Amino acid sequence: MFINKIELFNFRNYGELSLDFDTDKILLTGKNAQGKTNLLEAICFLTSLNTIKAKQDSELIKWGETFAKVKGMFCKNDAETTLEAVLNPPKKKLLKVNEIKKNKASEYLSQIYSISFSATDLLLLRGNPEDRRSWLDSAVSGIYPAHADRISKYNKIKTQKNNYLKSLNGNINSNKSMLDIWNEQLAITGSNIILLRLNYLKEIQKYARSKHSNISLNENLSVLYESSIVGNVPVDDVSEYTSEKIAEKFFQKLEEKRPEEIIRAQSVVGPHRDDISFYINGIEAKKFASQGQQRTIVLALKLAQTELIRNKTGYNAILLLDDVLAELDDIRQTFLLNGIEEKHQTIITSVDTLHFDKRYLENVKIYKIIQKETGADIISV
Repeated sequence: MFINKIELFNFRNYGELSLDFDTDKILLTGKNAQGKTNLLEAICFLTSLNTIKAKQDSELIKWGETFAKVKGMFCKNDAETTLEAVLNPPKKKLLKVNEIKKNKASEYLSQIYSISFSATDLLLLRGNPEDRRSWLDSAVSGIYPAHADRISKYNKIKTQKNNYLKSLNGNINSNKSMLDIWNEQLAITGSNIILLRLNYLKEIQKYARSKHSNISLNENLSVLYESSIVGNVPVDDVSEYTSEKIAEKFFQKLEEKRPEEIIRAQSVVGPHRDDISFYINGIEAKKFASQGQQRTIVLALKLAQTELIRNKTGYNAILLLDDVLAELDDIRQTFLLNGIEEKHQTIITSVDTLHFDKRYLENVKIYKIIQKETGADIISV
């Protein structure tokens, strides 16, 4: 699975662009703020509906324009698959697969797989719980597209419940029958979300440990899921958890927190409150790991995602690596580049080629991106 061509219209700093990719190894070079990351972000958004830097889709539209379009041609099973995404806020984004409109994200996301790494991914360690939940749910949806629809359903139920809680005006003695309905729906939907997260983390930890050990010279990586429903769970073995057991605990917790939720007029427990912690040799990485160690953890997780995608789907994900060698010492750089398997199409951005081993640069297609008054220009080197 790889991308053959991408077309951009009013995307970030690109007015119009049509670029062919005729190899599995591509390096995008150029000074900062030229458009290297924007090009990666276009591919990332097209394949996963996630962004690298933007907090909302409207930020992807070129300044002064009202809409943007991204279109890509991909090779899958020796056949061409075309994806297209049109952004025209406040309207809902238009998604097409092979020129056919798709109304559900799950129908669109099951087509092409990509894994991206950028500086913003360091929020997995340095950011807040929302950043880690966002990564986890996106990663799960990459393999199980229905998870995205389940998250959407859960959020809608939670919003409806919160609106009802606000209408109670803090009266803890109000009729609880309506609240029971919302809580039951939340417990059922939320328990499935938690269970899938646990099972995914168990699998990703297995692959990430191996990748991390190779890059870090034998440091041991472990993952802890911090749940507001089932407590802190080391993900080595999650076989004791079922959706029914989690749902039962979920409903019990909601009963326990009912007065607090009415007073605060918001849902205080559930998968929307959960977090993830990463440990190196038993020490919490968020608090004690160096920048290089934190970056190594994120890279190991990303490389592990590619392994998991291949084992679950049979396809090789496209790797999108933005300034991937920054903050890594020479040893970790070498292990990382050697750890990228040839079977993956890999697109990397860098200011120059100085950090890359000469052997890696063999058979690499290099493009230089230069920002001009009319927009970004791409030159084949």
